[in-house]
Amino acid sequence: MVKICCIGAGYVGGPTMAVIALKCPKIEVVVVDIFEPRIIAWNSDQLPIYEPGLDDVVKQCRGKNLFFSKDVEKHVAEADIVFVSVNTPTKTQGLGAGKAADLTYWESAARMIADVSKSDKIVVEKSTVPVKTAEAIEKILTHNSKGINFQILSNPEFLAEGTAIQDLFNPDRVLIGGRETPEGQKAIQALKDVYAHWVPAERIICTNLWSAELSKLAANAFLAQRISSVNAMSALCEATGADVSEVSHAIGKDTRIGPKFLNASVGFGGSCFQKDILNLVYICECNGLSEVANYWKQVVQVNEYQKTRFVNRVVSSMFNTVSGKKIAILGFAFKKDTGDTRETPAIGVCQGLLGDKAILSIYDPQVPQELIQRDLSMHKSELDKPPHLRPVNSVAIEQVTCVGDAYEAAKGAHGICILTEWDEFKTLDYKKIYNNMNKPAFVFDGRNVVDIEKLRQIGFIVYSIGKPLDAWLKDMPAVA
Repeated sequence: MVKICCIGAGYVGGPTMAVIALKCPKIEVVVVDIFEPRIIAWNSDQLPIYEPGLDDVVKQCRGKNLFFSKDVEKHVAEADIVFVSVNTPTKTQGLGAGKAADLTYWESAARMIADVSKSDKIVVEKSTVPVKTAEAIEKILTHNSKGINFQILSNPEFLAEGTAIQDLFNPDRVLIGGRETPEGQKAIQALKDVYAHWVPAERIICTNLWSAELSKLAANAFLAQRISSVNAMSALCEATGADVSEVSHAIGKDTRIGPKFLNASVGFGGSCFQKDILNLVYICECNGLSEVANYWKQVVQVNEYQKTRFVNRVVSSMFNTVSGKKIAILGFAFKKDTGDTRETPAIGVCQGLLGDKAILSIYDPQVPQELIQRDLSMHKSELDKPPHLRPVNSVAIEQVTCVGDAYEAAKGAHGICILTEWDEFKTLDYKKIYNNMNKPAFVFDGRNVVDIEKLRQIGFIVYSIGKPLDAWLKDMPAVA
């Protein structure tokens, strides 16, 4: 029986290995992690991450050919193929601080693999890493190999949180990069054979190592670029009276452009977009491509601008101050159908409102109170760390309360900020909500999920990203 071990039981490693186990019943798959509470959760009825469909997949395979363990060295030593899916946060100090990926955890994993291995192995990069990381890892393994042969492959993930299981079941493509040597090609074929259990051959793309590594960064950069472009357009729409949804629909009909990733919002989030663009910026700078680096910097700057613009709109609309006012925050995860809060725009928006002394009442159907408090109280550099290296306890913020439903969050509030496109926010009884709010009552829709005209008829003053402004807002000071 072929044995696969995945180092890292997070948002990528857990779901990916669960689907491999489901589709390849004759392959033993073990997911290992040094963070014991995470492994305990994977072995329980309450999985550590929320993804639609994940629960069913895990339950079908766990204990049969899918296992979760903290015994990292044992299972790495026994494996034929070792996936490495560890954290690669942005460096906070030293060379490349603020842009380059911190490969500390990757290097530690490579040294451990070399130390415990007693047989030849295929080592697969699953984490998003800078171009040429495979070469560095290869050198570590080679110089510590003790005569064992290691082949390094790059197999980047292209999952969208909230649809990860469907993305794994029916991927647009599976990308495998390896050395252009007989041994390298043999390793590529071995991994290709795993995916071939359910992925059509024409969707499995094989490249050299560097193309595979760069393709992941490029894909995220291009997607983030589209979001930043439509967000930049949303500001122009508000200034001119155009409707960003109509503009997006019109340009999306052009087959050269297409409709995906053209929804204006308060900003993009997730663990990859900003981190990968900054990584790309650093690579460009290291290779003397300063103008290209500046181009990608602007994509990040527009995203930050959009969050700041949203906060400024809230403050300026409410008599240029939110000090002492209660603001209901509906949605904290960066995307619906996920409990992930990494790089969620909600953090920046909430911190901006707290800086103006607002009182926040936060509701999200999947994000627990402890995580919300921790995200809002931690420095950005701490948010990127693996769970076992983050502060153990959240620091309660006096101005923040977390509640169990949207109605409780909005009760007595002066305004509502919708920051995640959860479906339930489209069907709330807004008449009931309006009756229990302070007047004038505001709705600031950062995800364009509400029926604007219906809410205005109820009596709300509504601001929706990129939409023609409410008459009230037109009379308020212009917002940069």
